[in-house]
Amino acid sequence: MPLSKYRHKVVAPDIAVRVIKSGDRVWFHANSCFPELLVNALCDRYEELENVEIVHITTFHEARYIEPKMQGHFLLNALFTSGSVRKAVNEGRADFTPVFLSEISLLIESYRLPIDVCFLQLSPPDEHGYCSYGVSNECSKTAAEHAKIIIAQINHQMPRVLGDNFIHISKIDFIVETDHPLMEIPMVDKNIPEEEKKIYQKIGGHIASLIEDNYTLQMGIGAIPDAVLPYLKEKKNLGIHTEMFSDGLIELIELGVVNGEKKTFMPNKVVASFVIATKELFDYIDNNPLIEFRPTKFVNDPFNIARNDNMISINSAIQVDFTGQVCADSIGHRNYSGFGGQVDFVRGAARSKNGKPIIAFPSTAKNGTISRIVPYLAQGAGVTTTRGDVQYFITEYGIADLFGKTVRERVKEMIKISHPEFRDELEKKAREFKYLW
Repeated sequence: MPLSKYRHKVVAPDIAVRVIKSGDRVWFHANSCFPELLVNALCDRYEELENVEIVHITTFHEARYIEPKMQGHFLLNALFTSGSVRKAVNEGRADFTPVFLSEISLLIESYRLPIDVCFLQLSPPDEHGYCSYGVSNECSKTAAEHAKIIIAQINHQMPRVLGDNFIHISKIDFIVETDHPLMEIPMVDKNIPEEEKKIYQKIGGHIASLIEDNYTLQMGIGAIPDAVLPYLKEKKNLGIHTEMFSDGLIELIELGVVNGEKKTFMPNKVVASFVIATKELFDYIDNNPLIEFRPTKFVNDPFNIARNDNMISINSAIQVDFTGQVCADSIGHRNYSGFGGQVDFVRGAARSKNGKPIIAFPSTAKNGTISRIVPYLAQGAGVTTTRGDVQYFITEYGIADLFGKTVRERVKEMIKISHPEFRDELEKKAREFKYLW
């Protein structure tokens, strides 16, 4: 596209958001691609608007649109509840939609969730006019492809990440230019107390014992994935097919541990949909042909995941019951996060040749005062992953393999990896329920 036509689309943020009218549904780009200039300009207009629905998945930025004074003007529909909006959801000031990450695109494409306006943050266009979705593709590419109007915040510091991760400048209606650093989300373990870190290290060691050479991994963010990485340095020919990854993966790639050479689906590529990371990783994935980003409807599709032989999925839990039901998105009836990609990857890994779906978590919560392994889930808790889907559970006390086990065998396995201080109590409950005799 000629530069003159590009320049014709460039406007100030307050001008760009004037196209939004009452009753519209607006999609916000997620993670470190959150288009804060556009969002702030929209929030500044709140008194002029009514019943504007805002839809997004994970965000880490300030969420002005959920402030009490903006009720009636904006309504948030969170497809994944992150910390910035959790309080509003649980106070009934915002909505939450439970949905698998792989199926959010289906909601958009089927017009069950039609998008009027899509807010994006993109890289500058290349010589052919293509802008990269940068560090976060997820469902935002699908949202843009089905939106009536696209407003893009073009950031000169946004990496150009390769893959099915581009939009042509001709598709964009309004452009707001900026040049500022992306929000960084550092690795978690730097802030974890030493005793807690030892627990995660034990969990990481147990997980690594199930990972063999030539395996393909799903690894997310958090203390557990970070704790696994140091144990993988002696492995060979690992691949990555994952919803997202963070900074720790760089070392394994540079050591040659992760090369994707033995992957049976999309070999020689690190396949993902977004990163939650720091500038070190943003710079590393910029124009890197090893990295391929695609929408979550592709990356998280269990059928695509299963096309990787030797697939390992690593996910976590808030609470797990005796029989293997996993709650990972709520604390009782109170929403905590969302389905995300846990079930997508558990099912994909389970159907992979030699695949291993893993749920890993510390055995206790609240400084050791509560067991995460319980006779039954808390009242109102959601079942994220069913007992029919699970296979391996891991805590700092070991590995429980539940696949094909009876309820009695499952209970024994789960008590075995629970914290020793809670085992007698758990066994007493199991006998009361006639799970053991």
